[in-house]
Amino acid sequence: MASFWEYANPRKFMSVSGALLPWIWGIAALCLAVGLVWGFFFTPNDFRQGSTVKIIYVHVPSAIMAVNAWFMMLVTSLIWLIRRHHVSALAAKAAAPVGMVFTVIALVTGAIWGQPMWGTWWEWDPRLTSFLILFLFYLGYMALWEAVENPDAAADLTAVLCLVGSVFAVISRYALVFWNQGLHQGATLSLDREQNIANVFWYPLVTALAGFGFLFLALVLYRTRTEIRARRLKALIAQERMA
Repeated sequence: MASFWEYANPRKFMSVSGALLPWIWGIAALCLAVGLVWGFFFTPNDFRQGSTVKIIYVHVPSAIMAVNAWFMMLVTSLIWLIRRHHVSALAAKAAAPVGMVFTVIALVTGAIWGQPMWGTWWEWDPRLTSFLILFLFYLGYMALWEAVENPDAAADLTAVLCLVGSVFAVISRYALVFWNQGLHQGATLSLDREQNIANVFWYPLVTALAGFGFLFLALVLYRTRTEIRARRLKALIAQERMA
């Protein structure tokens, strides 16, 4: 059996990811289409929130993926710091813009959902505030990659920043556990069956969440492949200049 670390080889990664990407794109498109159409058009309105509850099919998956994207960056950054595999550093770099977009979607849809429920577009609620800080960490992470010219030094510095930002990723995920106060509702998806939403909303939501997850995976693989090609191109240009 091939070792897991063999996939850290750029050639191996490009070969395997190239074969998997069409399937991942297809699964993502199928899950998103089924989950969103099912959720928006074939579920009832909530007895309290009316039709506004259907924004849950975008807000909840995007919020979950925004946090999980940072955790994925944390894992790949640790692999870089420990094993010095360039593909892991490039994967973390590739995931940052995707995670940032999911964070923006979560913040915007949360504001749209919260306005009729809370009577305000924004509240300094623990979870909302931690998500805003997480968004700023995403921006700082990407800016640091661009500011440092040496790619290995940039990978080292951004890995440290990722470790620090993980504190706010944890807070964003578990803010409702840490603080009881705040306007934000309890967990929509939980291991505790009693806290989950009704099945009529739960099934399409899980399907949409799977679609968001596969979409994230496809985007990260695609962007990582682009980063590898860009690094190869820079190396070729440097060799030509040396010659």
